[in-house]
Amino acid sequence: MLMRTDPFRELDRMAQQLLGPGTSPRPSVMPMDAYREGDQYVVAFDLPGVSPEALDIDVERNMLTVKAERRPAAKADDVQMELSERPVGAFSRQIVLADTLDTERIQADYDAGVLTLRIPIAERAKPRKISVGVGSGHKEIAA
Repeated sequence: MLMRTDPFRELDRMAQQLLGPGTSPRPSVMPMDAYREGDQYVVAFDLPGVSPEALDIDVERNMLTVKAERRPAAKADDVQMELSERPVGAFSRQIVLADTLDTERIQADYDAGVLTLRIPIAERAKPRKISVGVGSGHKEIAA
């Protein structure tokens, strides 16, 4: 169902460790889980601290793109930051979806910092019975 499309993820992670957060010109990747549940695939992205208005989900043909932006918290002038490890900025993830998924009926839900997408399996990809003509009658055979 899914294919990783970012071969440079490890390189980006090492560059951020060496150069510090916020120095990568590419959007950061968001962690995700993907699994099949009945007749649908579920993809869950961890996006703590991202407001629902800062989410952008697109699907073009079989390419699903999820973008999010976490903005730095507004600080008063007299606040001096001692430590900043929480990443801010743009996050992006692209997933190649199988042709057997129904991209017209994707559902998205955002709760407690987790974006959950539910992608149903297309009707044409589900098992079905095929009627076979035998003489003048028909007999159903499972496909």
